[in-house]
Amino acid sequence: MPRKPPPPRRPSPSPSKHAHPGRWEGKAKPDWLSRALARAGVLPQDEAEDAIQAGRVTVNGKVVKHPLAPVPPGASLRLDGVPVSLEAPTRVLAFHKPAELLTSTVGQHGVGTVYEVLLPQLPPELAGFTWHAVGRLDRGTTGLLLFTNDDKLVTHVTSPETHLTKRYVATVFSEADEAKVEPLRHGVQLEDGPARPAKVRLRDAHTVEVTVTEGRNHQVKRMLGAVGLPVRALHREAVGGVELDVPEGTFRLLTDTEISEGLRFALPSARVTTS
Repeated sequence: MPRKPPPPRRPSPSPSKHAHPGRWEGKAKPDWLSRALARAGVLPQDEAEDAIQAGRVTVNGKVVKHPLAPVPPGASLRLDGVPVSLEAPTRVLAFHKPAELLTSTVGQHGVGTVYEVLLPQLPPELAGFTWHAVGRLDRGTTGLLLFTNDDKLVTHVTSPETHLTKRYVATVFSEADEAKVEPLRHGVQLEDGPARPAKVRLRDAHTVEVTVTEGRNHQVKRMLGAVGLPVRALHREAVGGVELDVPEGTFRLLTDTEISEGLRFALPSARVTTS
């Protein structure tokens, strides 16, 4: 059965006496129970919360009914009496987003979402995770959209401080030439502040390749619009060293090497493989 997409969800329960704010000062903070189960692919987070509140989960032999209860290091967990592992490998999917889909968990006015296309394709070993889109692509924009079960990777890839490149190809209405695109190489002023200098290459008079290291809202469209090149169509070809290489509407699982080298995201050294 297809899994539900991640949030929006009902608000997380309020911290209880089991959450002990401040107790972990100076120590590695443990994950809370519902998120730990979701990270490990045992259950999506909303289903994990339901299971916990129904008394189906035990921690070190005791039933815990608080989704925000911290999970002690090395704890023994069971779901419906069956031992579960909280080993949570970082997984990343490369999805080829078609046009006219929202990067959202909820459709609007008959417009579908990327989750409605992606989630039904997932095999059982991937279906238990809660998948987060890594950034967004506009409704009409096509191309590479990453998904991960690790919200730390989302932060890493989308942070402008990471300087991870994103390569787009824009089809523009006006005729492009070197004089028009040269300001993009030095950084143009946008309404929300200056854009960083971009790498720009003309593929033909109406096709411009733009590589940026930020991910601001509608950024590439606004940058091109600022130099008199309004965008007719936009396609993302690559994020960091990860190239789009699957047919439209399909996905593939990235290797650990692609995650660690292509996205420059640190994984335990023992996990980095090319398979």
